[in-house]
Amino acid sequence: MSKTTSKTIAILAPGAMGSAVARRLSENGARVLTSLKGRSEATQKRAADAGMIGADDEAIAEADIILSIVPPGEAVALAERLAALIVRRAKKPVVVDCNAVNVDTVLRIEEIIGSAQAPFVDAGIIGFPPQPGGKSPAFYMSGQHAGEVAVLKDLGLDVRIVEGPVGAASALKMSYAGIVKGLAGIGSAMVIAATKAGAADALRDELALSQPAVLARLEVALPDMIPKAYRWVAEMREISGFLGADHPASQIYEGFARWFEHLAEDAKGEAVDAGLMKAFAASIAQKKA
Repeated sequence: MSKTTSKTIAILAPGAMGSAVARRLSENGARVLTSLKGRSEATQKRAADAGMIGADDEAIAEADIILSIVPPGEAVALAERLAALIVRRAKKPVVVDCNAVNVDTVLRIEEIIGSAQAPFVDAGIIGFPPQPGGKSPAFYMSGQHAGEVAVLKDLGLDVRIVEGPVGAASALKMSYAGIVKGLAGIGSAMVIAATKAGAADALRDELALSQPAVLARLEVALPDMIPKAYRWVAEMREISGFLGADHPASQIYEGFARWFEHLAEDAKGEAVDAGLMKAFAASIAQKKA
C-alpha cells in the first residue's frame, strides 16, 4: 500500500512515545486520532504538536489500525475498553498492542480483542521515540495478522515481522529489556555501593582496563536512566512474570523493580543516589579528557 492511500490510525495514548510515533505517521500522510478526554493541557498541546486529532470513542473505533501504547499496567484495561467499542461494528480495526507486557498478559489481551472479533497483532517497541529527521524505533510484530499492518512501513515506521504466534514479539521485548535494563540495574547498584564504600575511582579504573565497553555504556546509561526509572518498575515486574514465579531468576527482576522504585523516589527527593550516579559518569568523561 502506498503513502498516497489514506489511512486512519488511532493511537492511545498521546504520551512521549505515542505522540512521537503519531508525528512520524502524520508526516507520512496518515490521519492520526487519539482520545484527549480528561487529558491535561500539556498533553493536549503535545498531541496537537504531533498532528494528532482529538476524537471521540466512535471515531476511534472506525480507524483502520489502533495502536495501544500505554504503561504496562494500563494495557489490559485499554484492551477491554477497545473491545467494548468495536464489538458491534461490522468493520473491525486491526488492534496492535505495543506495550511492554509479558506473554501471558498479551495472550489475555488477544483473548479480549478476539471477543470483539477484531484482528490482533502483538508488537514490541525497541528503541527511543522517533525524532524529526531521525530513525524510527523498531516495531517487532507477530501473530497471523501482522502482515495486515505492513502499511505502517510506508508511513515511516520500522516494522519487523517476527515469525511466530502472538506472544513472540512480546517475548523478544521482554528478553531484550531484561538484558539491557538489567545491566543498567546491576551497574547503577554497584556504582552506588562502590562510591559509598570509597571505591568509585578504583572501580572506574579497573573497568577502563578490563571492561572498557561496560564502562562506556555506564557513562551514558547512569545519567540517562534517572528520569526513566519510574517507568521501568512495572516493566521489571512484567519480565519477572515472563520468567514465571518458579523460575530462579524471577526474583532478580522483582529486585530490579524495587531498585528502580527506590531510584525514582530518590530522584524526586534529595537525589542522593542520583547525584552519585551522575558523578561517576562525569568522572569517566573527565578521566578520558
